[in-house]
Amino acid sequence: MTEQQTHAVLGLRSPLTPEEAARRARRFGPVYYAEHWLRRMRGYGWTVLVTAVGTPLVYLFGMGVGLATLVDTGTNAAFDAGNGASVSYLMFVAPALLATAAIMVSAEENTYTVMSGFKWRRTYYGPNASPLSSGQLVDGHALGLGVRLLITCGAYFIFLLLFGAVGNPGTAWLMILTAILGGLAFGLPLMAYSASIQDDRGQFAMVQRFIVMPLFLFSGTFFPLDTLPLVIRWIGWISPLWHATELGRMFSYGITEPVWLTAVHGAYLLVLAVAGWLLARRIFTGRLGA
Repeated sequence: MTEQQTHAVLGLRSPLTPEEAARRARRFGPVYYAEHWLRRMRGYGWTVLVTAVGTPLVYLFGMGVGLATLVDTGTNAAFDAGNGASVSYLMFVAPALLATAAIMVSAEENTYTVMSGFKWRRTYYGPNASPLSSGQLVDGHALGLGVRLLITCGAYFIFLLLFGAVGNPGTAWLMILTAILGGLAFGLPLMAYSASIQDDRGQFAMVQRFIVMPLFLFSGTFFPLDTLPLVIRWIGWISPLWHATELGRMFSYGITEPVWLTAVHGAYLLVLAVAGWLLARRIFTGRLGA
């Protein structure tokens, strides 16, 4: 009895030949690497849980029970959100907090994680020695990042609903997608930058202090962007956080803005994400080979 017949009798699937395994890897390489990328998250699953659940609770209690109470009281319970919209302050900041959560996750997963793959744990070299190409590693990383962003933003959105921070639930769930797009628009260029670094000499700390934090503070997160002086308003204009937040506010409570501006928000985020993805593939290929 041949090996194939034995497997058929026992109801087992015949093992793939090396050629078949290689063909599957070339076809589904990004999915395989994304699975590996997500499985490794079990090593720091507690951190993922705290990020997805604990962080929104802290921010929403701080905004909904603390700052929002003061702002709403001082504005007769109707915060002027700009663009002709008047909503509660919590409803105004909710889309920004959701987009910020995506930005923070992207910053976490596209700095030290990428450096580790090249330098400390060298986890990119094993898969790259298989039929998986360096470009597929980037694709798998981006796919895995998208799944984690979906988990984080989905959990965050549930808390927003529970806190009454959503204007129109029928369309507000689209904030999840705009936040994910904002996270990719920020994270994929950062991934390319991280892949270009040979040694950690404080670059990632600089990114947190001089890029992530200013974007968080000056992207219309806590107040309309047009209330800022022009000398710093440009930070919001170039910030993926502001563009993702404005899209989220449109889906949540329907801010009024020109159609062309809405198109600019979406196009800007897509361009950043695609440019970062292409640049990351090029840098990965240069460091790992085709």
